[in-house]
Amino acid sequence: MEPIANENKVREVKQFYDRVAEVNADYQEYWMEHSFGHWDFWLTLFLAVIPWLIWFIVRKKENQGRLLLAGFLMLIFSSWFDFLGVVFGLWYYTIGVLPTIPSYVTWDFSIFPVLTMLLIQFKPKINPWLKAIGFSLINAFLGEPLMTWLGIYVKENWSVFYSTLYRSIYCCI
Repeated sequence: MEPIANENKVREVKQFYDRVAEVNADYQEYWMEHSFGHWDFWLTLFLAVIPWLIWFIVRKKENQGRLLLAGFLMLIFSSWFDFLGVVFGLWYYTIGVLPTIPSYVTWDFSIFPVLTMLLIQFKPKINPWLKAIGFSLINAFLGEPLMTWLGIYVKENWSVFYSTLYRSIYCCI
């Protein structure tokens, strides 16, 4: 049975995927030589694991489902925005825990969701808008500059003011 897809389109798209696979292979080689086992690798691994251990210890079990849902929503929104920022060349990360997953996973799958869950658990009475704005300001004006200074986060066409705005929006969703 003949596929419906245009054969030229399939061949042209394959060329893009072949280039992506080649770049990924090059990056994996680079990562093994210049990232794996270095201080920034250990810092990133630490930041990926420790927040979840802390949350597991201090979480209120009776609110666990609600908190995990909030953390999951934060994970979805933050990783989507990070994906778009990296794809459009607005910023990039110089280190990842593994070369086969996006390097922003540490931040979007660990730090942001866990901080969100802890804020909800320990400051439930504070207005969600105020929490979102505070979270955004701390992240944009302390977190981003610190990660930039460490050489882990590199802004290309981005400003901390944009980060404050977009993080405030997705923190409130």
